[in-house]
Amino acid sequence: MIGGDLLMLFALAAILGLIALYIWYIYNDLVSSKMRVGEAWSQIDVQLKRRADLIPNLVETVKGYTKHEKKLLENITRARSALLSASSPKEKAQADNQLSGVLKSLFAVAENYPNLKANENFLQLQKELADTEDKVSFSRQHHNTMVMEYNTKLQMFPNALIAGKFNFRDKEYYEAKKEDRKKVEVKFGE
Repeated sequence: MIGGDLLMLFALAAILGLIALYIWYIYNDLVSSKMRVGEAWSQIDVQLKRRADLIPNLVETVKGYTKHEKKLLENITRARSALLSASSPKEKAQADNQLSGVLKSLFAVAENYPNLKANENFLQLQKELADTEDKVSFSRQHHNTMVMEYNTKLQMFPNALIAGKFNFRDKEYYEAKKEDRKKVEVKFGE
């Protein structure tokens, strides 16, 4: 009988060992997914910072040509400050959306100033901002894909049990509120 008990003990130890390995695998997979979400977020942050760094040069270039657009330049500066001070993905998305709207207004106003539209510095900044917008858009999409994959893993069984025990929490998508997607209206003072 001792041989049977020993065999049963080894079988139980093997099963417990496999369960421990499986838990270890799930935990590491969740950590890896969480790190990918963080990396994707940092790419958005880098591109938003790059765009924010271009704004002062753009404002300085435009100032010389647009004497009557002081309010617009103030709005751009305010929107840039809001973007730089935002911390969560939700806040960054709202500030980013606001800044995008104000920049669209600026480029629309630039149509009224032929000399500004022809200015080499303005054209270069406009090109860099467009390039950065493309990178921000791609980074947003990548981030949201990583968040979706991570959040899905947290909901799946048996991952949900392990995620709950180790305090893994859902991550936020990078998106703007419905009202933040509306067209931004900018009124100019004389």
